[in-house]
Amino acid sequence: MSCRQLTRASAGWMLDRALPSAQLAASALRSATARDCGHRRLHIGRAAAAAAVHATHTPAAAAALAQHGYHISSAMDAGNIEVVGVSDGGKAIDLNIRPDPYCETDKRAHYQWFHFKLAGVAGRELSLRLLNAGGASYGPGWEGYQACASHDLEDWYRVPTAYDAASGVVTITHQPGAADVVHYAFFAPYSLDRHAALLGRLQRAALPAGGPAAGGSAGGSAGPAAPVRVRVLGSTIDGRDIDLVQVGPSTSASPPPSNGTAPLLRVWVVARQHPGESMASWFAEGLLERLTDPQDGVARRLLEKAVFYVVPNCCPDGSFRGHLRTNAAGVNLNRTWADPHPAISPESFHVRNEMDRTGVDLFLDVHGDEELPHVFVVGNNGIPAWGPRLEGLQAAFCDAFKRHAPEFQTAKGYPLDVANTANMGIASKQIGQRFGCLALTLEMPFKDSADLPDPRVGWSGGRAKRLGAAVLGAILEVAPQLRGACSAVECVEAGYSVRGPRSEC
Repeated sequence: MSCRQLTRASAGWMLDRALPSAQLAASALRSATARDCGHRRLHIGRAAAAAAVHATHTPAAAAALAQHGYHISSAMDAGNIEVVGVSDGGKAIDLNIRPDPYCETDKRAHYQWFHFKLAGVAGRELSLRLLNAGGASYGPGWEGYQACASHDLEDWYRVPTAYDAASGVVTITHQPGAADVVHYAFFAPYSLDRHAALLGRLQRAALPAGGPAAGGSAGGSAGPAAPVRVRVLGSTIDGRDIDLVQVGPSTSASPPPSNGTAPLLRVWVVARQHPGESMASWFAEGLLERLTDPQDGVARRLLEKAVFYVVPNCCPDGSFRGHLRTNAAGVNLNRTWADPHPAISPESFHVRNEMDRTGVDLFLDVHGDEELPHVFVVGNNGIPAWGPRLEGLQAAFCDAFKRHAPEFQTAKGYPLDVANTANMGIASKQIGQRFGCLALTLEMPFKDSADLPDPRVGWSGGRAKRLGAAVLGAILEVAPQLRGACSAVECVEAGYSVRGPRSEC
């Protein structure tokens, strides 16, 4: 079955469950302008068809599972699986990955992310077959891939996984031992509950010892290295918050914040525009935990020079729904940055507006790559503003990052853009051009790191956290170079947009 056929088939039985999201989508649609409401209505309609995001299987499939003592559920944060049935005399469970809503810019319904709970497994040898894996968004990504499993949602380990390219079937085999229940996922999930707990920890650390009403006390916690604010930039289509964590002094549009001698740098980190790339949220957690550690010398030095703006999850609707690459409306957010629309891409719309308010001196857009077993960055070679200054900044950052993170490398990655051919709807391209700043897309693997492998866990949430912490060392090294000495006029002549408050380029 083709990807589009599968989407249509899934949509049929999901429509009768779609009312709540259909109402939200209709509300969003009414706010769209007459100029572009035609193609945006298509996005919103398809979002309604995919509203029953956690329905797992038909009654017949449920009965087949029960007959063999199994129960499968994806009714959870980031849940995604459809049960087809049981085969091979009960020895194999046949599954399909549910597609995202159809994405107009990408001309397909993406899928590859899965996450589900399987009960009734104690003492059994499992064979789980993903029948539609061959039609997934990144077919080569299955080669050399090992699925993630966990008994407790904390320790995620890899289990034997094989891909038959001829049939397009991925087979996961596992012997869980005495455990009654096991979770399986494309990568270690990062839930909205964990996201909320992170924000709570950061906010609590920013309060005086003893709580919000206390004025501090002798012997209490020293508090974070700098002020922490948790702000909500806006709401998603499903009504979820678009959270921003600001570490450093409060800012206003003009002039930029200052440490008393020079304006502070504005460092922006956006994670998880593509919701299935959960390693990006793990990365953000590691970065924020180190940045707010008052015992960490790198963090303290950085916060003498910079204010950080971190979006730990830029696509909370898609991450909760179990999508791979799109938000609730089927929009690939990382193709909207040239002209984000509040009705169908409120996430990028609100984040970019805040960037315009604060200005940007360095931008990292954090992602995961399904195919390449490496940590790497994608540069801005193809933007009109590319030149010796940005080339030098990018090289300096990469050299520094290698010193702080042995998994990071520059030999393997994506092909370089030809001059002046960059897609300006991509966040790093748009922001690099818009502010004349160092702007990079950081990619981590869904597989293991070929440069520093760990067979038990592969690339993992824990390793992504440590990479997020390590990047601060690289940022500290390049911080003195981030602002050049050219004037705004020179920047405009070089092709920079020069948006937001800037004292230097």
